[in-house]
Amino acid sequence: MVKHYLFYGSERYTLAIMRPIDEAIKARGGKVAWFFGGPGAEDLLDTDELLNSVEEVKQWNPIAVITPNNLVPHFFPGVKVQTFHGFDAGKPRHIYIRGLFDMYCTTGPQDTRAFQALADKLQYFRVVETGWPKLDGFFQNVPPELPPVKEKPVVLYHSTFSPSWSAAETLYPEVKRLSQSGRWQWIVTLHPKMHAETAAKFKALESEHLTFATNDNILELFPQADVMCSDTSSALSEFLLTGKPVVTFKNRRPGPQLIDIDEPADFEPAIERALSRPKELMDAIDHFGKEIHPYRDGRSAERILDAIDHFITQGGKNARPKPWNLLRKFKIRKNLGYWGK
Repeated sequence: MVKHYLFYGSERYTLAIMRPIDEAIKARGGKVAWFFGGPGAEDLLDTDELLNSVEEVKQWNPIAVITPNNLVPHFFPGVKVQTFHGFDAGKPRHIYIRGLFDMYCTTGPQDTRAFQALADKLQYFRVVETGWPKLDGFFQNVPPELPPVKEKPVVLYHSTFSPSWSAAETLYPEVKRLSQSGRWQWIVTLHPKMHAETAAKFKALESEHLTFATNDNILELFPQADVMCSDTSSALSEFLLTGKPVVTFKNRRPGPQLIDIDEPADFEPAIERALSRPKELMDAIDHFGKEIHPYRDGRSAERILDAIDHFITQGGKNARPKPWNLLRKFKIRKNLGYWGK
């Protein structure tokens, strides 16, 4: 019997995270359909199966609903599995249980410890460490040795969108000054939800020394960069897995793996230090990578499917039922306009 799976998304980033699982399912002879409760469907391929109603989802009858999002419709058939949409960057509610999932597929020991402690206490969900599928293709192509810094170093600047977390406006004058000097090559990419006026200011800086990138998948930019500059974005953790340094501005969770600064005047010296790759910094980056994502085999999607199969084989239930969660479930129903069983 052919296994049906459903990918649920509410943001455009869903596609980049789920594609490796899509490929793994089809390689095993399974079938995949997509359902969106927000943006993202417009980016699907013509060959993708898109479901447009809850009735179609029920007819599809998936054995599992897999999503990187924080919420999932409880009335969809199948085991509810979360794969996460980023690493813990110190923002609120990363380690947060919403009472909707049967299984959390964690990326590495750091998250596994935190979620397993809650699973032991609550007993209505399972935790399986699988790695993050978004990185599968990346690790299949990453060079075994860290390449040397380029003759003209490339700086990747990325900022999150939340005004309380973003350093984009604060560091804009420095990015402008340093890019115009021509000392380094710059690639600027901003969160899709970044304020339009801020994005326009950075785009206007485009020159022979600065490229404004609009890639949906920031991983595509990592091989080009020698250093990343950011604030409090989960993307910086992804970049650290390349083994290259990251400079942050007032990061909410600084550590030895980061060069964190509090003043714009320290921006240029921090980049210089990052490009020099001091041993203590590189050792800290290596340790951090092993904590958040020790897998380098590009097979996280396979481990997620194995975890789902194992859960179903064992009966597909946890020790305790999930909580009633009435208000959250009401909001999900209202968002999708569905009031049936």
